Amino acid sequence: MATMRAVQVSRAGGPFELVERDLPEPGDGEVRVRVQACGVCHSDMFAKEGLMGEATPFPIIPGHEVVGLIDEVGPGVSGSWSPGDRVGVGWFGGACHHCERCRRGDFITCRNGRIPGITFDGGYAEAVVVPADALARVPDELSVEDAAPLLCAGVAAFHGLRSSPVRPGDRVAVVGVGGLGHLAIQFAAKMGCEVVAISRGLQKAELARQLGAHHYIDSQARDAGEALAELGGANIVVATTTSGPAVASTVAGLAPRGQVVVLGAAETPIELNALNLIAPATSVAGHPSGSSQDSEDTMRFCRITGVRPMVETMPLEKAAEAYDRMMSNDASFRMVLTTGQ
Repeated sequence: MATMRAVQVSRAGGPFELVERDLPEPGDGEVRVRVQACGVCHSDMFAKEGLMGEATPFPIIPGHEVVGLIDEVGPGVSGSWSPGDRVGVGWFGGACHHCERCRRGDFITCRNGRIPGITFDGGYAEAVVVPADALARVPDELSVEDAAPLLCAGVAAFHGLRSSPVRPGDRVAVVGVGGLGHLAIQFAAKMGCEVVAISRGLQKAELARQLGAHHYIDSQARDAGEALAELGGANIVVATTTSGPAVASTVAGLAPRGQVVVLGAAETPIELNALNLIAPATSVAGHPSGSSQDSEDTMRFCRITGVRPMVETMPLEKAAEAYDRMMSNDASFRMVLTTGQ
């Protein structure tokens, strides 16, 4: 049987291991994708550390920002997918299509939804088998390195913004100028919004402006909510940071009926003052990534507007180093593994 290189984790909290695996065969309704690039996402820690319990089968191949070419089409796949098609697979790894959420068309919240690299083997490999409904077409104008991060960080930021009440001309604050935030700033600016970037210190002020921010708030120097209020209040705050207190501080800076859209998984609680929500009728809402169609929409928007992620690439065999750079915030801003295929 043919084999492939893959990077796996054999147990919760275990090290990354470069191994030879049998080339997986697609089953009913599945396709095999020859991986060209795979982004390294902070959410890969769910697999690495086994944080989703029995939902993650070990050994597991992480990776849910996958770009490559269809290699083989399994039985039961519609004629819209063919070998050689350029495709991507993100956090959305397929839906069951029969639970109540799916029947209402809300596939990303499917009760039985699957996640590449977390509930089944993902893209830290030379090939991956995925359900056909998880596939998104990748425009020719996007390189594989640029497309990969758009399938999780990109679609989360883009779809989170367009699903919010935001309108052109609104004031949008982005908390965190990192892997998610640097994309959210670009998306908001290209949507015609007045963008406020918020981060600790002044190190990222100039970069934020280059990305399209009109204002920069150093949350280390002053309270972010007060600064936002002085600007007139934010219609939307896009929270991409892992700091709960940093998110909570912006609620007081919302305009009436403004909304905080939480994209980043805060590692500390987001503690809120109820009066800051009740009197101005503001709200805090979480937002998941997006379906395969949402990923296609994100990449199309990037093709049209020129939005691109900032990436650093490493070969597949250096997955452990790439992951460590990402986790220690040394990456600028998304790490992408390449297979050379």
